[in-house]
Amino acid sequence: MTTEIGFIGAGNMGGPMVKNLLAADYSVVVYDNSQTAIDACVAAGATAVGSPKELADTVETVLVCLPTPDIVRAVALGEDGLVHGGKIKTYIDLSTTGPRMAMPIAEAMEEAGIIALDAPVSGGVAGAIAGSLAVMVSGPHNAHGHHRPMLEKIGKNVFYVGDKIGMGQLMKLLNNMLSGTALAVTSEAVALGIKAGIAPQMMIDVFNASSGRNTATEAKFPNAVLTRSFDIGFNTGLMFKDVRLCIEEAEALGVTMFVGSGTRQAWAHALGKGEPSDDSTVIMQHYEKLAAIEWPED
Repeated sequence: MTTEIGFIGAGNMGGPMVKNLLAADYSVVVYDNSQTAIDACVAAGATAVGSPKELADTVETVLVCLPTPDIVRAVALGEDGLVHGGKIKTYIDLSTTGPRMAMPIAEAMEEAGIIALDAPVSGGVAGAIAGSLAVMVSGPHNAHGHHRPMLEKIGKNVFYVGDKIGMGQLMKLLNNMLSGTALAVTSEAVALGIKAGIAPQMMIDVFNASSGRNTATEAKFPNAVLTRSFDIGFNTGLMFKDVRLCIEEAEALGVTMFVGSGTRQAWAHALGKGEPSDDSTVIMQHYEKLAAIEWPED
């Protein structure tokens, strides 16, 4: 089992993962375009390098946790990318890139003699900090088995989805489609209830004691919407990206998603009326404006 690993993308999600790996006695070499992120990892015991290629010249196993498919592709295959490294043997993508990005990257890695696994994660910043993420792995079975103990240090639920690259990515997109749908439709329901005079806390209590219970009613509304803190830790730009990628995959495979298409429209509206960096729970505020309501005072 590899105990010296590389990690690219030490932000809100990646930073806590690095710290959990360090706490599990892994030697971690990091790269990030944010010096603040690098400094935090180095303070926790990691070492740093100056580029993806330098990282791939230093360690055999590299994990990446990056925000968008284009950034993942640049880090993996760019002029100074991992594929050009002299020591790397395994590339593990923890990001959400979608199958149609994961597959060509894996093919390019294979041509360079590098094994690729896609292993997107779910559970948010809180899950990354607690080491309780769900990890959805696809790729060669033997590689999954070899690296599973390491992945279990960042996620208590590691699922082997299948041996075809991209299956883990699709699993993550399906999960985030459900998550995005739950948050959007719960916001719609709460907006309607407020318009009719029902208190938000009452609605959430009833939903959670009834069949309407979902991830938004259980965690996102109590922790970030009812409190008006809007800080669940996953932004609007990323939510829209994941929902869009899911719909694109459905279209490519000829699968109709009536509700999913509505979810994409809801998140496109939230993105258009706000900023990509807005916390995803801010979608409730957009529904408040559409319904011409004000949040009730306690």
